[in-house]
Amino acid sequence: MIQNTYDRGWRKNLTQEDIMMVFQEAYERGLAAAPTGKCADYIPELAKADPGTFGIYALDKQGRNLALGDVNTRFSMQSISKVITLAVSLKYRGFRETFSHVMMEPSGDSFNSILKLDTTSNLPFNPMINAGAIQTVSFLSDEFAFEDLLQFSRELCMDPDICLDEAVYHSECETGDRNRAIAYLLKSKGVLPSDPEKTIDLYFKMCSLSASAKSLAGLGIILANNGVNPFNQKHWLAPVYVRTIKSIMFTCGMYDFSGEFGVRVGIPAKSGVGGGLVCAVKGPYGIGLYGPALDRFGNSIAAVKAMEHISHRLGLHVFVD
Repeated sequence: MIQNTYDRGWRKNLTQEDIMMVFQEAYERGLAAAPTGKCADYIPELAKADPGTFGIYALDKQGRNLALGDVNTRFSMQSISKVITLAVSLKYRGFRETFSHVMMEPSGDSFNSILKLDTTSNLPFNPMINAGAIQTVSFLSDEFAFEDLLQFSRELCMDPDICLDEAVYHSECETGDRNRAIAYLLKSKGVLPSDPEKTIDLYFKMCSLSASAKSLAGLGIILANNGVNPFNQKHWLAPVYVRTIKSIMFTCGMYDFSGEFGVRVGIPAKSGVGGGLVCAVKGPYGIGLYGPALDRFGNSIAAVKAMEHISHRLGLHVFVD
């Protein structure tokens, strides 16, 4: 995949075969870790996934790729869609307006917690937790229909086959009372910009978008390439907005494991309880991973284990020269 072993971000003196071996080792480590995790079951449809499934797909801006395992298996984006709704908000509403509705601070709590929202601040702490994503979706819901956000998702992930997973969507609707409670709590505080039921329906649909590890690598490469699709040179996002998104991914993208992930892996990333993980790697490279067996924080246990190995062996940490 990587022809020039002296590219920025990759350790020197490694051949392409060395790099492929690192990814193979990471894949094997991820597979070995998967049995220690568990598929999400609070959304019943997610519990049907095979916990032993795992795949890694890496893509560079020349179009070279490396694929290991189940890279074409479809799964629901879940919280990874929060990156997309934040991107839409920044692109069309701007930085100041977006962050007048949601903050940009790590919460230190689980992704669906309402503790700080109820006791500390009227505004959600960041757009990567459920409360913050619901607030962002509400901010967009009067201007953008689901079909608009779906098309943006397809283009930002370079995957025209992204669609609504109807089974997951209906499962979300049937079991999503906590998210409804978050929306109504925001409404009670006078900060939710739109109707809570309309907001929650759009939020559930975005979480239910069907993607693959390849889709996530596409999203990763555009973010890593400062908002530009490297294959058609289309500018999707201003670099300052991409920097904002990657900064929030780094500090908040892995739920209440974000700090430790930042130390151990050091790459802007966003996980979802569907088992996906998207990484925007300096270089630039996009890496998408899928493993539905989760750790206690809600992150793919196989993907986290694999990315720790890849980052360490290839020197991808943002604070490694």
